[in-house]
Amino acid sequence: MRASSAQDAHGDSGSSDYERRAEDAVNGDEEKAMGLDGADYSTPKEEEIEPSAGSRNQNRRSQDGRSLKTIKSHHSRAGGDGYTIHHAEPKNHGPNKSKPGEEPYLVTWDGDADAENPRSMTNLRRWAIVLICASSSLCVTCTSSLYTSTYSQLEPEFGASRLLCTLGLSLFVAGLGTGPMILSPLSEFYGRRPIYICSFTFFLIWMIPCAVAQNMQTMLVARFLDGLAGSAFLSVAGGTVGDMFGKHELSAPMMVYTASPFVGPEIGPLIGGFIVENTTWRWCFYVLIIWSGVQLCLIVLFVPETYHPVLLRRKAIRLRKETGNPEWIAPIEKMDRSITRTVLWSCIRPFQLLIFEPMCLNLCILSAILLGILYLFFGAFPLVFGNNHGFSISQTGLAFLGLLVGMLTGVCTDPIWRRVYGRLVQQREQQGGEPGGSEPEFRLPSTIVGAWVVPFALFGFGWTTYSSHRHRTGLLGTNVNLAEQYPVYAASALAANSFARSYFAAAFPLFGVQMYNNLGYQWATTVLAFLALAMAPFPILFFRYGKRLRGNSRFASA
Repeated sequence: MRASSAQDAHGDSGSSDYERRAEDAVNGDEEKAMGLDGADYSTPKEEEIEPSAGSRNQNRRSQDGRSLKTIKSHHSRAGGDGYTIHHAEPKNHGPNKSKPGEEPYLVTWDGDADAENPRSMTNLRRWAIVLICASSSLCVTCTSSLYTSTYSQLEPEFGASRLLCTLGLSLFVAGLGTGPMILSPLSEFYGRRPIYICSFTFFLIWMIPCAVAQNMQTMLVARFLDGLAGSAFLSVAGGTVGDMFGKHELSAPMMVYTASPFVGPEIGPLIGGFIVENTTWRWCFYVLIIWSGVQLCLIVLFVPETYHPVLLRRKAIRLRKETGNPEWIAPIEKMDRSITRTVLWSCIRPFQLLIFEPMCLNLCILSAILLGILYLFFGAFPLVFGNNHGFSISQTGLAFLGLLVGMLTGVCTDPIWRRVYGRLVQQREQQGGEPGGSEPEFRLPSTIVGAWVVPFALFGFGWTTYSSHRHRTGLLGTNVNLAEQYPVYAASALAANSFARSYFAAAFPLFGVQMYNNLGYQWATTVLAFLALAMAPFPILFFRYGKRLRGNSRFASA
């Protein structure tokens, strides 16, 4: 095994864009990632400076031909689920000889067969790691909603109001939205495995005060810290999948991982309803503690470090020790970014995009409203199905299967939208565009359809909530991808989206029950439907006029 010289950085390992022909045509035009090509880049990082007009135009020309989910920031890669951020690795073409002007001792992979490269692991081991990451993400999101089944027992035991109990749900989801701004940049310095182990350990620890709480104050504080700790698997774990699989084999594992955070909230009330109906609310947390403990053991035992820059740093350290040559260096060792500055800009940049970018703001609001409505239903469903249909708490949990079916249906339509995307790329080529070239708007058709399905589904649910009707409406989940709109600031764009979604999801349950009681079940749902309907035209407008809007943007690619 050898340390190779300069190599070109290849496309996003964590991308969920599988149109290989389109991607291969533009791989040579993609950004170099963290110096893995061997050059000494002085390009400013995302979190360090504002782009100048000249550099923006130059970046836009170089980024013009990239397909949606392969557009990248200088140090991050954006996943298709809206939560995760992936990082680039070098092309695995085996070792190259150094060229004039390049560093001869820059450490890179000796191809996919390199024993230290995560892609050299067996298929069985890689899939085992994917399933562990997916089930950990499922555990975190299930924890957010399973708590809602405990309200009926928490209220009399602690003398708390329904609103105060609901605050425990809101604080947990707020933690999920806040954590990625800190944990994602930390993973760039320390790798994925330390973040997983530390965060999930604290996730397990903060579950214990919830289980043994003697008052609501303890419960609320522990819930927020629990959500903060658990957010790592919504912001970092998707990168692990991309670390281990090449583009030609990434589709299935990424789909499995992407589905997990969207399925978790629906199965929480289903599990919690049967627990609370047959025992005390504390057993909801005991079950979660057992589940989290098993997941933590699996992470410690079977999930290795897969972040390529950190692994190359280890390889460089080993080579320096074995050869006695101090010139061996890994790309990550050449970075001059401080941890404090990186975390600070990770927190500031998303708000800049929300304030100054109308496209980012509106797409974030659309997805935030949808997730907010989902979490509002955790309070609305017990009212509608309990009062109108006489459902028990376990039967009410079964009502969430409709949402589960809708979410799974949305995930399963991904191959359809990838074919639509491919046709749009072909049309662009036929009109004189560069081979494999793409526009960010080509990923909006799925959002356009979903944005119109949701309000009509809500109208159907709202006006079938009389006691003589049964609810059979499924909710189609939608995915809003901002990575192509803001390639240099992909990480911040997705952080803005995640922040908006989580805080809408935290706020909506706080007024949901009061709204349903005051307006009535039919009109309360109608208000939500009109809210979703008001946002439905925006994806269409962005599909038609997005390129013009991007031309006037401070951050987006033209």
